Amino acid sequence: MSHRPSSGLAAVSTALLAMSRHLEVRDVLKTIVASARELLDAEYAALGVPDDHGGFAQFVVDGVSDEQWKAIGPLPRQHGILASMLHKAEPERLADVRQDPRFEGWPDAHPEMSDFLGLPVRDGDEIIGALFLANKRCPRPDGGCGFTAEDEALLAILAQHAAIALTNARLYERSRELTIAEERSRLAHELHDAVSQKLFSLRLTAQAAAALVDRDPARAKGELQQVAALAAEAADELRAAVVELRPAALDEDGLVHTLRTQIQVLDRAHSARVTFESPGTRALPAAQEEAVLRVAQEALHNALRHADAELVEVSLTRSGQGARLTVTDDGKGFDPRTVRSAGRHLGLVSMRDRAGGVGGRLTVTSAPGEGTTIQMEVPGG
Repeated sequence: MSHRPSSGLAAVSTALLAMSRHLEVRDVLKTIVASARELLDAEYAALGVPDDHGGFAQFVVDGVSDEQWKAIGPLPRQHGILASMLHKAEPERLADVRQDPRFEGWPDAHPEMSDFLGLPVRDGDEIIGALFLANKRCPRPDGGCGFTAEDEALLAILAQHAAIALTNARLYERSRELTIAEERSRLAHELHDAVSQKLFSLRLTAQAAAALVDRDPARAKGELQQVAALAAEAADELRAAVVELRPAALDEDGLVHTLRTQIQVLDRAHSARVTFESPGTRALPAAQEEAVLRVAQEALHNALRHADAELVEVSLTRSGQGARLTVTDDGKGFDPRTVRSAGRHLGLVSMRDRAGGVGGRLTVTSAPGEGTTIQMEVPGG
């Protein structure tokens, strides 16, 4: 047996182990792409997950810098060679993709690619993605050396296991979302039952006190004391319910992981690209973590539902003993003064209240046509 197949299979084993370490879909996609590129020594690699509208729900690349990726523009559509793999379920190995009759050109900022290898990622009969490699790195005088049949066989092994890893990750995320939904539903029912009973008793006692004020002030006073006691109990139960409604994922995974997971879901669900970075942050007190998460959720909702943004960037960075959350979008923006005078708040009042409630502060920078930046700082503990 030649040395190359043996080392190739060892690399496949390493790649499979790397994929098995991740449960989040986006992490699995990135690991698949990075593993494929390293395995076959390619300059570029990408993996596209199709949506139901002729485009890609996700498109992960390796070998392209963040600046290049931003300059390239919107996600590609399912056309040309990409469509061939997604609809015919056949591998494509080309000496020069630019010479193929289906080639339709690159965006201006797209890197030049020549030799090309692509394989569908299949779950049974369903094609759940397409894996692409370009520019084999083994130089010769006239350019790249091209992908071989052996490369195709190795990539086919990786694609089969990639389908398993991707399917497992999707099932994990769905299971987790269902668990959270079920827990919220249970808490909502408990909250409704407990507080409704207290409020009903509170109302009856208040009515009795009102009826007794003129004819039996002493008894009315006793009823009013009961009103105060019932109100205090209701407040305690509401406070306990709010504590219990703290997102379960925060306690299990912490703020950074919870934010990353939710942003990955939004990135898949919306046409806008949603990114997240968090270099060197530290754990925060529980109340501050929840406030940061809620503000991020509100800001993301505004950007994706109201701002017509194409790119939303979220970062969580260290700021002294605390942290700074920044949510920036390239949407249509707004005049904060006009929003206030029109009686519309876009959740800004709620966000400021959440920031102030944990000793933090919120700043909003926006103007029509210039996007929006929402920044929240919390002191830590």
